[in-house]
Amino acid sequence: MSAHLPTPHRHIRNQQIRALVIAFGVGSLISVGLGVYGSLHEPTFFAINLAGFSSGVAAKAWLASGAFVLAVVQLVSALIMYGRIPVAAPSWIGGLHRWSGRAAVLLTVPVAVHCLYALGFQTGEPRVLVHSLFGCFFYGAFAAKMLVLRADTPKWTLPVLGGAVFSALTALWLTASVWFFATSGLTF
Repeated sequence: MSAHLPTPHRHIRNQQIRALVIAFGVGSLISVGLGVYGSLHEPTFFAINLAGFSSGVAAKAWLASGAFVLAVVQLVSALIMYGRIPVAAPSWIGGLHRWSGRAAVLLTVPVAVHCLYALGFQTGEPRVLVHSLFGCFFYGAFAAKMLVLRADTPKWTLPVLGGAVFSALTALWLTASVWFFATSGLTF
């Protein structure tokens, strides 16, 4: 197909492909790197407990739940910004989208550190395997999304990567926080 494009369009198309290859390549390396580290690292089964929580697992469940709520804010604000929800986008919606995303990822960092350091990449039961896989995928998809934000990529790229990040965080929340609350109750 690119052979039939005029030279300037072919150059733009090549730049877009290069940006996609770099973003997906870096994201894949991060995902695989986290999985390899989690598999090779000897789990300590010890985690730092945050003040106010009864255990490290409770802290993880609540921090991940906060990240999930902020991810829903991300989804709704993106749908408003792209005109998929038929309301007039307020001037502050872009700022809300950016800051809710930053806060969501910041909330996931101590959770991920705990998972990788204290537990590692586990495969003992299906729920835990799915959780481990989506944990690695989440950070790879997030890195790829951040790399395409300012890059010249096809219009589908950002919504697809945003959807992948949201879907991965949803899967993480369901396989850990929801499971924790279902088995332990709403404990702090």
